[in-house]
Amino acid sequence: MSLPPGFLDELRTRLSLTSVVGRKVTWDMRKSNQAKGDMWAPCPFHQEKSASFHVDDRKGFYYCFGCHAKGDAISFVRETENVGFMEAVEILARETGMPMPARDPQAQQKADVRSQLAEVMEQAVRYFRLQLNTGAATEARRYLESRGLDAEALERWEIGFAPDAWQGLWDHLKAKNVDDQLILDAGLAKPSSKGGKPYDTFRGRIIFPIRDARGRAIAFGGRAMDPNDNAKYLNSPETALFDKGRSLYNHGPARTAAGKGQPLLVAEGYMDVIALSSYGFEAAVAPLGTAVTENQLQMLWRIAPEPIVALDGDTAGQRAAMRLIDLALPLLEAGRSLRFAMMPPGKDPDDLLREGGAAALQTLLDAAQPMVRLMWDRAVKGREDSFDSPERKAALDKELREQIFKIKDPSIRSHYGQQIKDWRWQLFKPARPQRQGAALPRWQTARQPARLTTKTSEYATNTRVEIELRERIILAALVQCPEVIGDFEAAIEAMPCAQPETRRLQQLLLSSVDQSSEMLRQQISESFGDDFLEKLTGKGHLTTNPFMRLTRNSETARKTVTEELAKLQSTLGLDAEISEAAEDNMSDTVDERLTWRLSEAANAAERARKSGQENDAEYDMGTNGALIDKGERAALDKILGAISFVPKRKQ
Repeated sequence: MSLPPGFLDELRTRLSLTSVVGRKVTWDMRKSNQAKGDMWAPCPFHQEKSASFHVDDRKGFYYCFGCHAKGDAISFVRETENVGFMEAVEILARETGMPMPARDPQAQQKADVRSQLAEVMEQAVRYFRLQLNTGAATEARRYLESRGLDAEALERWEIGFAPDAWQGLWDHLKAKNVDDQLILDAGLAKPSSKGGKPYDTFRGRIIFPIRDARGRAIAFGGRAMDPNDNAKYLNSPETALFDKGRSLYNHGPARTAAGKGQPLLVAEGYMDVIALSSYGFEAAVAPLGTAVTENQLQMLWRIAPEPIVALDGDTAGQRAAMRLIDLALPLLEAGRSLRFAMMPPGKDPDDLLREGGAAALQTLLDAAQPMVRLMWDRAVKGREDSFDSPERKAALDKELREQIFKIKDPSIRSHYGQQIKDWRWQLFKPARPQRQGAALPRWQTARQPARLTTKTSEYATNTRVEIELRERIILAALVQCPEVIGDFEAAIEAMPCAQPETRRLQQLLLSSVDQSSEMLRQQISESFGDDFLEKLTGKGHLTTNPFMRLTRNSETARKTVTEELAKLQSTLGLDAEISEAAEDNMSDTVDERLTWRLSEAANAAERARKSGQENDAEYDMGTNGALIDKGERAALDKILGAISFVPKRKQ
């Protein structure tokens, strides 16, 4: 069976050799450089302990320095699976989602036609280059000179000119006995609707040849010299050689430069790529007049794991960046992403380079932003002061959550969620008052008792210990059963978590909604160490909690977290009342209103502590005949005793 022309090229473009080989080997990460696709492992073809088997993911080839085995993805599958060529192609095609073509008895004939088209395109390249030196191209040469292109650059990029004539190229090719249909099939001419001779596709334009990764001329791009032309830039129509959505300008040279360590840059047009290369940024490519497609994005990742998208700083450039982010989110994998270097408003890379040189652009590239940053900026930029209600905050959460859920990789999705949570907390965190006596949220007040004396210091210390205890019980329960995190998201976020360790765990849990227990435990081990979970759940005050002695049951976890949150909130409320009373610097005579407030807070705290337990309280008889809970009475006496030691405010 013969394969259609271009099928194997497309298959190799879609494949990652690292992923194909990775199923059969264990990478030596000390020797490998995953970011550059430069991987090493013990050879799967002979017995060895050292990592002498080298995979170059950019070039798509492997080589063993021990047994000298070499090849590409197809040959690797043939050797390791013991299958023939076509069966190896079928295996790889299934993995990449490419349907195997039906048997085509005319495949060789089609291949011959493609070869003929490529030769016609080379003749057109030579014709356009010759025309640039004619008198008709005077204005074109003047324009190119104004853009900084000297004779060497014109030669390097093979820039030409299409005269403003209806059959200039057509007559030239016919004089060389080129068949009419080949000229039409190459996209160099269009048939006349009036029955006359076909006319040239490009007229009155500066011509930029477009070559594929193998260096064949497959299309042209033309810039109009007439400022009133409706199409400033015009590309060849799609042909048997040219698929606009699967091609990149400067593909081959950029791949070579990236293989030598240069950053891969994605610009908007031909002139940007030419300018970047002339200033030393040779790993530069551009899509061909359209937004980046999924196929082009996969091609970019085949060249480099993290291309830098250098877009114009205007509104159109911003929109293009957002479209690219939406395209890339579902395709993200570990080690594959994008960064964005947004040009100053009204400038493109060519402008920036001519004004500030390579150093100015390098500064911008060094500050390139990750995708998650642009996602956040899109959601909140210009609206920072508008999130003044729970509904607006919830709308922001929904918008960002919908974006994050597009990411298929669970680990990347989790890290995106964590970063968004951190920025969200910074945006919404209560501002700390600058003057004495300004109102604080209760959870902040509870952590900042004022002017402590002996008794209030003892009380505050005990309260902080209790708060930290409750927080650890809640967090430990959620670690055991992460499926219930979503039920308590708002309450978890409101927890003070004064200790850095519990604060980090709190943020990690909030970013782990709908995540499996195994994935969460792996992330905790990566962030805190392998023994953190054992230390967290092994503390005495946690092992005494009934939940810790039970299996991981979501209903039990839900009940435990509900009770502990109630206890925590009542403790924070009581502590806030104490702190407010201390701030007021009460006199020795305590009025009935404040006594009642403190009593109610103490009662609420005591009831929360006793939730889920039998009522075995003891009572005294009050002077009015009412029963008084001894525990509550003792708690209130303790509070009033602590307050009585607060120094009286000096008048």
